[in-house]
Amino acid sequence: MICFLVILSSCAELQGVVNQLPGGGLSDEQIAAGLQQALQQGIDQQVSKLALEDGFYKNELVKILLPEELQKVDRTLRDIGLGHLADEGLVLLNRAAEDAVSEATPVFIEAVKGITFQDARNILLGDDRAATQYLTTATNDALYTKFEPVINSSLKKVRADEVWERLITRYNSLPLTQDVNPDLTDYVTKEALNGVYTMIAVEEKEIRNKISARTTELLRKVFALQDKS
Repeated sequence: MICFLVILSSCAELQGVVNQLPGGGLSDEQIAAGLQQALQQGIDQQVSKLALEDGFYKNELVKILLPEELQKVDRTLRDIGLGHLADEGLVLLNRAAEDAVSEATPVFIEAVKGITFQDARNILLGDDRAATQYLTTATNDALYTKFEPVINSSLKKVRADEVWERLITRYNSLPLTQDVNPDLTDYVTKEALNGVYTMIAVEEKEIRNKISARTTELLRKVFALQDKS
């Protein structure tokens, strides 16, 4: 969604199409204002929510669960009456992701500035995730670099590393189990990124498919382009 709108502020050919729409004749300034509205809406409606307490933990679309190799740890701990320890570990993983999300906004803003005309064509003619896919490609590495130290610090701040050390040590001491030692910081960082892109895709699909999600007259005019394509 964010990426699709950015192209409209710089593509003269699309400006001509805008002028042909009912209520068209949008100026460059109006199109730029529409971009600002859409960007703010995307941040307010989805990304910013992930930065709140329980933004990840109570959102089933993005809640961070244990790494696959540790799913057996969770099951085993619950089977022996230590479900509270497993739950504590999950909360701490999600809290770390919530701490990192505030780093996303400036990276997204830089990414949308770099959209080329070819990118614009691909996004305009793409599916409901075309803008999200572009944003993923354009920002994933930069966001990883931003998120990783924040998540690492967050895990240490709330002593999650100690909780997980106790959890894993307890699991590894059980008979007939194979020792595990995952890199939790890397895992949580990647899961946090997946969560951010998942929620951006939710907002993109809403605006592409529901006129009611276009909350201003300017957004309705801009996205009428896509409706006619």
